[in-house]
Amino acid sequence: MNNLPKPLVRTEGDRRTLEFTPGDIQSAMRLSRPHKLVLAYTRAMMCFGLLVPRPAHILLVGLGGGSMAKFCHRHFPDARITVLELRADVIALREAFLVPPDDARFRVIHTEAAAWMLGAAPGSFDAIVVDGFDEAGLPPALSSRFFYDVCRRLLLPGGVLVANVFSYDKRRGDVIAALDAAFDGETCRLDKAAGNNHILFAGAATRGRAARLLPRLPFGLLNRLCVRLILNRIAWRTV
Repeated sequence: MNNLPKPLVRTEGDRRTLEFTPGDIQSAMRLSRPHKLVLAYTRAMMCFGLLVPRPAHILLVGLGGGSMAKFCHRHFPDARITVLELRADVIALREAFLVPPDDARFRVIHTEAAAWMLGAAPGSFDAIVVDGFDEAGLPPALSSRFFYDVCRRLLLPGGVLVANVFSYDKRRGDVIAALDAAFDGETCRLDKAAGNNHILFAGAATRGRAARLLPRLPFGLLNRLCVRLILNRIAWRTV
């Protein structure tokens, strides 16, 4: 961990970003609207709310700048939210990115996610959101068949896993195959909605009518528009 690049926070006007490599934005926030999802891939991942509209307990793997944690905190007000983050220096930035303090329904845990999840009780979560990367990309510990088996064990019946995979990742095909195998083919994905980020969904929730509403058009612009409409629907419930 000592050899990892330190997180870099930049603020320009109304925009604050988190970077590990200069110019490679990991997270972005509007200071005037800190709960707004700025990056396209975060918007696509939060479409899990279409599949599980009223989750009781959400697990997020990876905090970063807290974009998805803040969205869940605001738009799923009845849900408990647990966030697992490996890096203490990232957690130390939570105030800079206006991440809510820990309380009865929201907490950030400094831990290695895969190990923590091994000790969690089966059927603990309605939704698991996996967005954990290291300096080399998607770590095997968060993308193996064994890890996805653990995720399935932790999901309640009707729950959903959503994971972020780069289109150019050399292991992309193996990751998708591992996910399909762990969830017996109960999977679907969003392509062309978030640039090089392919968003994968898995679990029984992908069998329902809601999953068929996820955009699968061959045009990126239309898919991104569909994602925004889905998020507006989710946000409308809590306005």
